[in-house]
Amino acid sequence: MRIHLLPPQLVNQIAAGEVVERPASVVKELLENCFDAGAGSVEVDIEAGGSRLIRIRDDGCGMDREDLPVALLRHATSKIASLDDLERVATLGFRGEALPSISSVSRLTLTSRTAQGDTAWQIQADGSEADYRVMPASHPRGTTVEIRDLFYNTPARRKFLRADKTEFGHIETLLQRMALSRFETAFRLRHNQREVLDLKPARSPGDRERRLALLCGEDFLGSALAVEYETPALRLSGWVALPAYSRAQPDQQFFYVNRRLVRDKLVTHAVKQAYQDVMHHGRHPVYVLYLELDPGQVDVNAHPAKLEVRFRDSRLVHDFLFQALHRSLAAHRPGERSSAAAESDGAGGQEPWQPAAAGAPARGSQDPAGAGGATAGRQAAYPLPRQAALPWQVRDSLETLGRLYEPARPQPAPDPDAADQPLGQAIAHLHNIYILAESPRGLVLVDAHAAHERVTYEKLKRQLAAGGIASQPLLLPIGLLVSAAEAELAEQAAPALQRLGLEVSRSGPDTLLLRAVPALLAGGDSEGLLRDVLADLSEYGTSQRLEQELHRVLATAACHGSVRARRRLSVTEMNALLREMETTDNAGQCNHGRPTWVELSAKDLDRFFLRGQ
Repeated sequence: MRIHLLPPQLVNQIAAGEVVERPASVVKELLENCFDAGAGSVEVDIEAGGSRLIRIRDDGCGMDREDLPVALLRHATSKIASLDDLERVATLGFRGEALPSISSVSRLTLTSRTAQGDTAWQIQADGSEADYRVMPASHPRGTTVEIRDLFYNTPARRKFLRADKTEFGHIETLLQRMALSRFETAFRLRHNQREVLDLKPARSPGDRERRLALLCGEDFLGSALAVEYETPALRLSGWVALPAYSRAQPDQQFFYVNRRLVRDKLVTHAVKQAYQDVMHHGRHPVYVLYLELDPGQVDVNAHPAKLEVRFRDSRLVHDFLFQALHRSLAAHRPGERSSAAAESDGAGGQEPWQPAAAGAPARGSQDPAGAGGATAGRQAAYPLPRQAALPWQVRDSLETLGRLYEPARPQPAPDPDAADQPLGQAIAHLHNIYILAESPRGLVLVDAHAAHERVTYEKLKRQLAAGGIASQPLLLPIGLLVSAAEAELAEQAAPALQRLGLEVSRSGPDTLLLRAVPALLAGGDSEGLLRDVLADLSEYGTSQRLEQELHRVLATAACHGSVRARRRLSVTEMNALLREMETTDNAGQCNHGRPTWVELSAKDLDRFFLRGQ
């Protein structure tokens, strides 16, 4: 069989298979071009879920007449010109594949006008790569790309499209996600001539908050921690939901790298690690986060659809994300308000999506991998929770509140400083399980056992960190046969592992000897633990396996050492526990991720009894 060149149209259709998976893929590529063109407003019209029509209009810089036919050629772009440019890509699009790939499987009309142009120009293509005719047209400054009959010439691909409603759902979700990275841009989305979304530019803090609530829900906004964390090389900003606000599926996790929407397993792992001590088993955190770093430190050319990235120093990024989120969650205290709420009251602050100015001094000064870590910036939270943002475990059980009350007992006069105590003063111990307290804003219910468990657990963790991790030598070293790469990793990480009580040495090209383990973990599956640690090091460049196992032992000890349910507490004991909760990290959840307390505001109580209605 002779080797032959493929026809240009077939080449483009093959390339389209990597870029154009479904109508939402087309919308993504075209929206990225709008953003790169500096658009302040984007209008998206969809018909039949995108299979009949996709029309996207922007008010960006537009294109000259001479550029229109070139834009439909493969690997033609205005965004890079050399290998150095490719290694420091600062735009969303850069390969010059989108328009020719899309035009090879559809009927495309491209109309554009620059600010200096006397008229607009239009070009049409249907995948045949014939000589393109450029014609004058009527059009304001900017560009409109119209895609009709997607996959009309590749019926096999068209058969795999889902129902119109499903395909449009993907488009709507995509546009919402991209709108979270471009607060300054207006968006309008219509389906079959019906307006679905109309987002005005969100330049002020209050406008950004309203867009966030519209796209992610008021519940998320009511349970969100505003995150801002910096080192000289990295900046993380955005919002993370408190652990009590979680979901059964990871469907509300939005992460942007230099304003590019990405899915990245390293990021997912770092976030999961940050929540692992406070998240209920089987639940998933909710977040909208923006990572800014030097474009030269991230490879955005790692995936055909540009959905994944590759970090030059993956361990640095992983540790930075973990430290930022872990500290933000741990620093939350009852009664604190998020910086987003403060901004909505009129305070300023840098945009959560805006990269720091080049050369600007960073607020954090330490490497996150170092001893001190970066100093956290604004790390407060909304009052937890408003009624709409109650923890998922108790949302459906508020109606039972009335059955919990016992006859009131005479109580001592409240502490004069109660107004400064967010969890308030204890009133009663309901059924010997729940502490009922009067707070400055309403009522607080506390699960005494869960709360004391967290307080005890955090004390044990601090003691462990202060006293170091005792190591217990094994009577007989355990020999492990591993790959040469894993043996090399173990040898490099040996000093760090030894500080955690795990003593490992290399005895051959692919052999390790485990000589000592942390005393708290003696008798466990030491070999399996070491293999898991090496797997993490190989995959992510870092591992918290040892810390997790040590903390698991401490959590068990804390559970058994905490006040038991049904044990009657005095008012003095209850107030002492409330005061400790107010100064304890992660006090909102027990060691198993269950909520420890919930607040009902005076407005909530008024609603229960229809007061003012």
